[in-house]
Amino acid sequence: MKDTGIVRNVDDLGRFVLPMELRKKLNINIGDPLEVFVDGDTILLRKYTPTDIFNGSSEDLIEYCGKKVSRESIIELAKLAGYNIG
Repeated sequence: MKDTGIVRNVDDLGRFVLPMELRKKLNINIGDPLEVFVDGDTILLRKYTPTDIFNGSSEDLIEYCGKKVSRESIIELAKLAGYNIG
């Protein structure tokens, strides 16, 4: 993990400002979703990218029952279910 030297205070609503320099460097724009992870006493933020629940792919996704699934996984599942798909 790289130290940026940036320190921000948390306000009374629990918010802090992600500096513009970091937002630009990581291509984070207003309204972009961020994932929050905790590792011990460390909080990690990552720009959220939807991925296939089966193989982690972020290509050619379809939403089904609130989950993201790639066409590739759908074809594989259909084959496993015995459907003859080209």
